[in-house]
Amino acid sequence: MIGPLVEPDSVPEWLRPLVKVSGEVDSKTFTRFSPPEDAYTRPAAVLVLFGEQNETVGPDVLLQRRADTLGSHAGQVSFPGGGAEDGDGGPVGTALREAEEETGVVPSGVRPVAVLPELFVPVSKFAVTPVLAHWAEPSPVHAVDPAETASVARVAIADLVDPANRFMVKKAGMPWKGPAFEVGGLFVWGFTAGLLSVLLGLGGWEREWDSGDVRDLDEALAAFQARLTGE
Repeated sequence: MIGPLVEPDSVPEWLRPLVKVSGEVDSKTFTRFSPPEDAYTRPAAVLVLFGEQNETVGPDVLLQRRADTLGSHAGQVSFPGGGAEDGDGGPVGTALREAEEETGVVPSGVRPVAVLPELFVPVSKFAVTPVLAHWAEPSPVHAVDPAETASVARVAIADLVDPANRFMVKKAGMPWKGPAFEVGGLFVWGFTAGLLSVLLGLGGWEREWDSGDVRDLDEALAAFQARLTGE
């Protein structure tokens, strides 16, 4: 099922626009990529978990940074999630299981509120289903397995939509370019940044920002790391 899993009026007011619009979008809303006909894809899901620590900070979203030693997407920031397993019972089960395994989030405190269309990720051949959820009863989170996850963070929506924290990145010699965020000690790009960027707009949170600020990905990452280490 794609779209709301609950009555939109049953979620916090700040989350309602996103829940309402979840049934009106398709994969083209988020990505121009689609799997080739008869291509093998691997089912996966990610948990897009929105919470609210306090009224001062406002709504936030849970992100994690993958370990630098991983063979795939090492060091990248992502939503909790991964490949489907037998017994998950669908994308919601996959997203909750992976989030618990990676960040220690307690599934009983998480209320899934909507399922978005399946999105194809060409690099990994994953067909990823984003599951939107409300963190009704927040629990402490941490990097459960340092070999898999380097850090976990709750990032404020207000910081994500701050124009000072947003820009575009491109890879030298490639036609691809996409949105990026530098926020909360994290450099977010790729699939996660693209999904976040669209969700911020659909949720009514987005502020005007300079999408014409296009930076070379490798140079931007190197500059970010230098700022973090003080070099």
